[in-house]
Amino acid sequence: MGEKTIFFAGGGTGGHIYPAIAVAEKIIELAPDSKIHFFCSRRDIDSRILSQTNFEYTKLPAEGFSIKPGKLFRFCSTFIKSYKIANEIISKTENSVVVGIGGFIAAPVCLAGHKRKRPVALLNVDILPGLANKIIANWANEIFVQFDDTAEHFAKRKANVNVVGCPLRHSFSNPNPDKAIEQLGLDRDKKVLLITGASSGSQSINEAVCSILGRLDSFADDWQIVHLTGVAHCESVKKKYADVKIKSTVLSYYDDMADLLACADLVIGRSGAVSIAEFVASTVPSICMPYPHHKDRHQYLNAGKLVDAGAAVIVDDLPDAKDRANWLAEELVYLLEDDQNRRQMKENCKTISILDAATKIATKLIEI
Repeated sequence: MGEKTIFFAGGGTGGHIYPAIAVAEKIIELAPDSKIHFFCSRRDIDSRILSQTNFEYTKLPAEGFSIKPGKLFRFCSTFIKSYKIANEIISKTENSVVVGIGGFIAAPVCLAGHKRKRPVALLNVDILPGLANKIIANWANEIFVQFDDTAEHFAKRKANVNVVGCPLRHSFSNPNPDKAIEQLGLDRDKKVLLITGASSGSQSINEAVCSILGRLDSFADDWQIVHLTGVAHCESVKKKYADVKIKSTVLSYYDDMADLLACADLVIGRSGAVSIAEFVASTVPSICMPYPHHKDRHQYLNAGKLVDAGAAVIVDDLPDAKDRANWLAEELVYLLEDDQNRRQMKENCKTISILDAATKIATKLIEI
């Protein structure tokens, strides 16, 4: 049959692409003759992440589903175009597997794989499957999920459902906190509060943190802040830090999150499936501010897993900016002051951390 090609299909956010990269890296480690090819969206985040790897990738024009007439037409037309592109590339391989990794790109590619009678797998790391993944599950031979709760949503499918955790990049197994400390000029004698809105940043988290910076002056002797703002918000956030006493480093983005999380003592962030897996793997206590506008509120459910384990607290991203900031300040000040509680939260992370998901998934894909 010759060398095996694994196609990964999905994108639009780092939360879709990073787990797939982790699996792809492990596949190459276990079966060096394998070929990896990504189908991704045309969003900048996809190419920014994938261009830093050695994997080939093809951008597809597919757009998200909408019932609005104009957008529905574009959805249909770009779906067909994406299907044709993927079908042509997949047809040139004989021994191949197609892996849906989430997002609107995944469905046309997985359909092409299914029509070509290639094995189809699905990687669903969020606690609740989205529309595209529910459709792809009908074609899948193997489904990989992070949570037991998720498996229930695929129980009626013919596919094998594997509860494996969330695959994380190899760097999370062997992080180098000294590298982040040196690159960012951090003070080794001060604890690190990390603030992140995930790969695209979060304006509401940025605003909430910036509005309470004055309340953190009393922690300037013991703490420092690293704030990842997202590209669109970096300059405006930097201005907010201009006069604060606490040492701060404000960046739009940082690539080596395993290294940065390894030197963090507390993190404020969203609770996407990958984010919470990274927090837990890094054994860093977290204040989760779930994205509030998903209809299924899956980020609240994701964060709930950490809260149940005693590894995190939730601050609701309330529509009223003052209420949101006050709630965040209350939880943040308490955790900055309470070393014992943070130590216990750190230990609790270890009880739910799963670090071998990428190996389990890669092994299965190689064997299909």
